[in-house]
Amino acid sequence: MDTQTIIVSIISLIGTLGGSFGGILVANKLTNYRVEQLEKKVEKHNQVVERVYHLEQKNAVQDEEIKVANHRIDDLERKVQ
Repeated sequence: MDTQTIIVSIISLIGTLGGSFGGILVANKLTNYRVEQLEKKVEKHNQVVERVYHLEQKNAVQDEEIKVANHRIDDLERKVQ
């Protein structure tokens, strides 16, 4: 092998390694960005789920209060008649 072939091979190797590592770094940055965006969406979703849960609890309490009030009204109406 002559010196020129060895130099071209080494330069090709360096270029190939540089390109591969560069591609890996860019892909890794993109993946990290997408994961962060998904985490934000999941956090928003979890907040909505938590709010809906609290609203359902309040609704259940209000329904029970309405039932109790209706029973009281029925009792009062029976006493008047």
